[in-house]
Amino acid sequence: MAQVDHRFSPRDSSDQNFDYMFKLLIIGNSSVGKTSFLFRYADDAFSGSFVSTVGIDFKVKTVQRHDKRIKLQVWDTAGQERYRTITTAYYRGAMGFILMYDITNEESFNAVQDWATQIKTYSWDNAQVIMVGNKCDADDERVIATEKGRQLADQLGFEFFEASAKENVNVRQVFERLVDIICVKMSERVDVQAPPPSSSGQTPGTARLLADGTPRLPQKCC
Repeated sequence: MAQVDHRFSPRDSSDQNFDYMFKLLIIGNSSVGKTSFLFRYADDAFSGSFVSTVGIDFKVKTVQRHDKRIKLQVWDTAGQERYRTITTAYYRGAMGFILMYDITNEESFNAVQDWATQIKTYSWDNAQVIMVGNKCDADDERVIATEKGRQLADQLGFEFFEASAKENVNVRQVFERLVDIICVKMSERVDVQAPPPSSSGQTPGTARLLADGTPRLPQKCC
């Protein structure tokens, strides 16, 4: 994938028919399956021939949750160290993270703690995280037991799934759960009563990113 031009704003999308907009990032070591995971979710397609992501790329998908249309900007980040400065710049304003490792690759699992530290360092305080052990279809090559992954997720305070982009196992469920968690956490941080519509006609409940990338929380959520 080509590196995204930093001058491009994903808010320029012509589809404005949504109630909320969430920015999500998929992070983790190179080759854990982040791109395949995103393509399976966004396009219901799988290819085993993706090359490593260069810099960062994204897809947009609008979903229906809790009687609301929610526009997801899902960013696929490069896992290589040389792109770390580029990718961490996108953490700001992200409302949710999918932190991924490969169940057949111990190094990718050992790196989870470092990725969690980066989330804490570079993202906003209330960003939500789901930890995903990808490639559960390759159980005969497994080196990370399910329980070991779950224990680390519990230790870090993250929810946990094992998934397979190849076999389409738990892909949609991971994204739906992350959206649900974000909605719950947002509703805990805002007033119960929504203000009247502004003179601009913008829906008060719309969650958008401010100019500096910081999420603007809605007055009521899903």
